[in-house]
Amino acid sequence: MITAEGYHVPVLLKESVDGLEIKPDGVYVDVTFGGGGHSREILSRLGAGGRLYSFDQDEDAERNIVSDERFTFVRSNFRYLKNWMRYYGIEEIDGLLADLGVSSHHFDDETRGFSFRFDAPLDMRMNKRSGKTAADIVNTYGEEQLSDIFYIYGELKNARRIASAIVKARAEKRIETTSDLLQSSMINGQWSMVNDQSSMVNGQWKKDAAKLFQALRIEVNHEMDALKEMLNGARDLICEGGRLSVITYHSLEDRLVKNMMKAGNVEGKVKQDFFGRTESPFRQIGGKVIVPDEEEQVRNPRSRSAKLRIGEKVKK
Repeated sequence: MITAEGYHVPVLLKESVDGLEIKPDGVYVDVTFGGGGHSREILSRLGAGGRLYSFDQDEDAERNIVSDERFTFVRSNFRYLKNWMRYYGIEEIDGLLADLGVSSHHFDDETRGFSFRFDAPLDMRMNKRSGKTAADIVNTYGEEQLSDIFYIYGELKNARRIASAIVKARAEKRIETTSDLLQSSMINGQWSMVNDQSSMVNGQWKKDAAKLFQALRIEVNHEMDALKEMLNGARDLICEGGRLSVITYHSLEDRLVKNMMKAGNVEGKVKQDFFGRTESPFRQIGGKVIVPDEEEQVRNPRSRSAKLRIGEKVKK
């Protein structure tokens, strides 16, 4: 059995929960339960009248459920935040925490296909019960569609070249595993992800391979659409004076969170009042992002790309 500690090491634990300014009798939501680290910290600060609802769509996370009458586990994608809060009769919440991206558990599980460190079935689904796998996508999407995914979600400069190599490779043999995907990205024995041999020597191919896997994972799990829906739901649910605390790991996520806190919408469309002042339901606490200190980055390598933004719901 996977323990909560082994499942995932929480990133920016103290900072992200401090940012919620927990009220002992408040209602809070952790939309990324995982190993339960952030949820346990929130519960430790709640009083007898407080409530915590935690979301996770991965059945593996259920092994870490907290035994506490103040706690409710919701096995669902966080995009359905508003629906579930309505189901539980919750009209307002005092704060919401999100630790986005992929947990340590998913990267370390050799069977899930999230990492190219292991030769595993090319799955990448957070919810193993439904949806297309990464293998389905690389074997059925058109070349242009694959290229767009690699360019937009992975920010790969050689997106077209990679997509072309994959389409040619799958014509010979279906791409089933992580190793198959890496091999299919080669042209005449050279990685299509890099431009020259020096990139191979300097390890650039590993960075680009990580971006390729990231792009597929985002597409498989519809992560950007889910994040947009969750942020819109959080905006509507958080009460005046309530807090939104979000940890991001790549620019696509961070841009959406930044837009929500700056403009009150994921598109970043700023509205101004008669006097030209920006109208937004949030004000960003501290005015800048919070990043892990050097000690945490050494202790938890996953935290190196983490950014924490904290917003407070302002009066209308």
